[in-house]
Amino acid sequence: MRQITIEPTANPKVMKFIADYTLIPGSVELDRNSDISEIPLAQELFNYPFVDKIFITANFVAVAKEDTVEWEHVSESLKNVIEDQLLENPRIYKSKKRELFPIYAEMTPNPNVMKFVSQRFIVEGFIEVKSKEAADEVPLAKAIFDEFEFVEEVFISDNFVAVTRDNSVEWHQVMVAVRGFIAEYLQQGNKVSNIEPQKHENPVEKLINRDYTDDEQKISDILNEYVAPAVENDGGKISLLEYDAENKTAKMLLQGACSGCPSSTATLKGGIENILKQFAPELVEKVEAVNG
Repeated sequence: MRQITIEPTANPKVMKFIADYTLIPGSVELDRNSDISEIPLAQELFNYPFVDKIFITANFVAVAKEDTVEWEHVSESLKNVIEDQLLENPRIYKSKKRELFPIYAEMTPNPNVMKFVSQRFIVEGFIEVKSKEAADEVPLAKAIFDEFEFVEEVFISDNFVAVTRDNSVEWHQVMVAVRGFIAEYLQQGNKVSNIEPQKHENPVEKLINRDYTDDEQKISDILNEYVAPAVENDGGKISLLEYDAENKTAKMLLQGACSGCPSSTATLKGGIENILKQFAPELVEKVEAVNG
C-alpha cells in the first residue's frame, strides 16, 4: 500500500495528500471540464461531488473542495482513494498494459535442443546462429548466449526459438529460466535481429547462390509439402542442398533441432527417403544428411 500523509495548506479549501515518492515530472491542474480519461485517480476523486479542483505535482496531490463539507469528514476517505489508485497507477496516468508474449517449452527429438514456442510470430523466415561469436547481428540470440553459458546454438524461426545446450546442464534444471528470459525479452519489445531472416521458400539460396533446377525444385516441393511441416514442428529445418542426378542422390541440409540430432539419419532413412522414392522414384534413390 502506498503511504499518504495528509497536510493542511494556507487555503482552508485545499488539502495536500503527500506521497513518499515523486508522482510525476512537472505538474497538472484539473477541474471538471478537464480530460481525465487517462488519469484514473482524478476520475475517482471527481466522483465526490464536493471535489472542485485537483492539482498534482512533485510528490503530492492537492484537492480543492466546495464549502458543503468539512475536511475532518472527508479527508480520510480521499486519502484511501488516493492510496488505492497509486497502488494501481503509481505514476498517476493509466499504466499501459505490456503486450503479453507467452512462451511455452517443448521437447524436440534432439535431447540437447529445447523449443520455446510463442503464440505470435517472432520473425518471418528463420535465422540460425551457430555460436556466440556469430550472434552480434542477432540481438535476441546474443542476449541468450550472454545470459546462459551452456548455450551452444540458437535457431529462430517463425514463432519459436530453438536453443541447443551443452552437456554441463540438463533441461529440467534450466528450462524455466530460459523460457522466462525469452518471454521477458520479447515482451519488452527488444530487437530480434538486425539481419534479414532467410526465407522458407528457398532457404539455401544464399548458401549455394543458385536457383534450383527443375528436378531439384520438384524434390524441394515434395519436401515442403510432406516433410518440412513435421520437422519444423520439432524445432528444425530441412532443405534440399544438392542433387546428384547421376547417382539419384539428394543431399539435405539439416538446421535447428535437426542439426546433429542422433535420430536425424534414422529419420531420413526411415521416412524422408521413402517419401521421395514414393513421389519421385525417377529422381531419388538415396538421401544424405548435411548438418548446417
